[in-house]
Amino acid sequence: MPAGKNSYARNEKLKSRKALEQLFSKGKTFLVFPVKVFYTTQNLQLNPIENGVHAGVGVSSRNFKKAVQRNTIKRLLREVYRTQKHDLHLSAQNNSLQLQVFFLYIGKEMPTHNTMQEAMKNTLEKLCEKLEKSIIKN
Repeated sequence: MPAGKNSYARNEKLKSRKALEQLFSKGKTFLVFPVKVFYTTQNLQLNPIENGVHAGVGVSSRNFKKAVQRNTIKRLLREVYRTQKHDLHLSAQNNSLQLQVFFLYIGKEMPTHNTMQEAMKNTLEKLCEKLEKSIIKN
């Protein structure tokens, strides 16, 4: 994890077009309404240079026509992820996994900070559970 306690540094962001295409085509997915999560995992032994977790956020333009609304929701998603990501990073680090995750907001109305915080908490808990189960299977 980076030096800043609650930072969301450049090297943690999921920006690569190749990685995003792979994530959406071959990744696993689950839903904790109003957030849909796409994720892929790799062993860190295969690529030890990369850090543990890369994350991205998005909002459907079908539900929110105005870019101002989409950008506000993305900013809110990044903020609540940034403040609650520690358990996810620990889980990935303990299981020596590299994780790529994308949070897609699929709700139809503008979220409040409290509802988004609760949704992200539930989402990250479920993602950590899925990571633990996948490690136990392998």
